[in-house]
Amino acid sequence: MTSDWRSALQVAHEAALRWLESVRDRPVRADVDIAEMRRRLDAPLPESPTDAAKVIEELVADTEGGLLALNSPRFHGWVIGGVTPAGVAADWLTVAWDQNPAMAGPMPASVAVENQTRRWVLELLGLPEDASMGFVTGGQVANLVCLAAARSGVCAAYGYDVDADGLAGAPPITVIVADHVHSTVGKALRILGFGHATALRVATDRNARIVPVALAELVADADGPVIVCSQAGEVNTGGIDRFDAIADVLDAAREGRPDGAIWLHVDGAVGLWALASPRLRPRFAGIERADSWSTDAHKGLNTPYDCGIAITAHPAAHRRAMTLRADYLVDGEEDRHPIDWNPEMSRRARATAVYATIRALGRSGIVEMVERNVDMALRYAEKLAPHDGVEILNEVELNQVLVRFRDRGGDAAAHTPAVLQAVQDSGVAYPTGTMWEGEPAIRISVSNWMTTEADVDATVAALLDAHRRLG
Repeated sequence: MTSDWRSALQVAHEAALRWLESVRDRPVRADVDIAEMRRRLDAPLPESPTDAAKVIEELVADTEGGLLALNSPRFHGWVIGGVTPAGVAADWLTVAWDQNPAMAGPMPASVAVENQTRRWVLELLGLPEDASMGFVTGGQVANLVCLAAARSGVCAAYGYDVDADGLAGAPPITVIVADHVHSTVGKALRILGFGHATALRVATDRNARIVPVALAELVADADGPVIVCSQAGEVNTGGIDRFDAIADVLDAAREGRPDGAIWLHVDGAVGLWALASPRLRPRFAGIERADSWSTDAHKGLNTPYDCGIAITAHPAAHRRAMTLRADYLVDGEEDRHPIDWNPEMSRRARATAVYATIRALGRSGIVEMVERNVDMALRYAEKLAPHDGVEILNEVELNQVLVRFRDRGGDAAAHTPAVLQAVQDSGVAYPTGTMWEGEPAIRISVSNWMTTEADVDATVAALLDAHRRLG
């Protein structure tokens, strides 16, 4: 093996530029299926070295046609954002620098970048300036970290150290989630030892928002510690829970209980970045009254994979749940060693791309991006709604549009998936499917900073064309 960095990186650089500079115009779909990808990549284990530049050249060639254009402005599936030039460039440096930002002493630059990014994120979102923050892989682990802190906090309120002594002797914890809770919350509850089937389900309205009266009834019947999981943007509808009303319910329930016995968590993977917008923030009134918030910078902020963010208003509980120390890791008195706030010991310096993205866009650029994606979602709804057989199923509060197509006989069960498949196959755009109220629906998630009115109109035309041809 040689240390010829330049030739391999030049090949990768050119391939990356070809992809990024063509992504707006290329078909969004992957043209090659997994069977063909396996065939191309099937090879015996190499027994001897291969030139690095050759490896990269062949990797690019072998994967051609098998990449889904997730960063296309017409990719509208799974609430996935694009990437900005500053974010991509910073991520390249992150890989090249190869830092593990666990402690400040050995790696001061990466830790300082992470801590500065924390301050900017809290200011941008208008959350408490003393809140704790962990940079993790994505929304799944952000929910996990926040709920681990919640478990620690509510047990401590009853004098029990769950982090030291485990759940077996802990006071029973009531976990309450919405009817349309995201699956990552269930997985986090399973990992944390609660079990995904034990959470109580609270009724929601037609936009998947928690009904405060129904929540009050469940909380009133709960003895001991309580964790409530709310949402700043439900994954299908984009529905935003009424946080002031929820917080009022929980404040009333706190009377007669130990301080800290009730914890309100906000899953903000879909919508938390909208807090930066003065126009959109009123829709989240009362969200600052929560105890923890999770989000994913790859969604609303458009940073590269991967970067979930876990935020809590209770650093002591957060740190108890996540901290790690060993004799060989002792590192001074810095109070924000990243190792204290996330579940990983070895990890990449993922905050670097968030830092670069925020600095490149500034507050005004972030606000413009968030608001434009909401405006494009509204445009989708306005363009689709007037047509026969088309049903807009949600109130568009954020960047999510939920739509169903019925054929001339009124059937959606076969027609909606057929429309979706036709549009995906066309390569024009890539929304994804879901089930809503027992029938198929299509989710259009507008999360990419490059999406324009022309992209919306092209996708609408593709949807309506498929609807008419197949209906």
